[in-house]
Amino acid sequence: MDPNFFKSILFISAHSDDHGTLGVILNRPLGQTLGELDSSFQHKNFAEVPVFEGGPVETEKLIIAAWEWLDSPTSFKLYFGIDLEKAESLRLENSSIEIACFLGHSGWSPGQLEDELKEDAWLVSSLDYKLFSKMKEKKKIWRKTVGSINDDLRLQADCPENPSDN
Repeated sequence: MDPNFFKSILFISAHSDDHGTLGVILNRPLGQTLGELDSSFQHKNFAEVPVFEGGPVETEKLIIAAWEWLDSPTSFKLYFGIDLEKAESLRLENSSIEIACFLGHSGWSPGQLEDELKEDAWLVSSLDYKLFSKMKEKKKIWRKTVGSINDDLRLQADCPENPSDN
């Protein structure tokens, strides 16, 4: 019910018992590219990289992520929190590398996310190539992801936000 995460799909990129959990929201595109967001990138190789709202923490910081899918639709190599030079070298090595930028991130202190999971505050889904390939589709990808968990959730995911609109 937290408005920071309403109908959001989060990708958890790091977790440890000592440091907590870090992730980014995948389905909140800002509708801007890096070049549009910051004019200093307009004439550089990354001007067309899409920018997403990563979460409510440190929203002034830009996180760069790159990933490449392996042979399975559920396995990939992730490069998270890299600089532009690393992103450029990855892109030169492999043209299928995908790159996105996130403003801010989502974070939980040690044990916090585990407690929220015990309270059923989150739905958990497996990683899927289709999810990453449709990050810009906001609500559509949320409905599809939630609906794929089970039949009851499929019905709920298709309900309008305001029941009087039904």
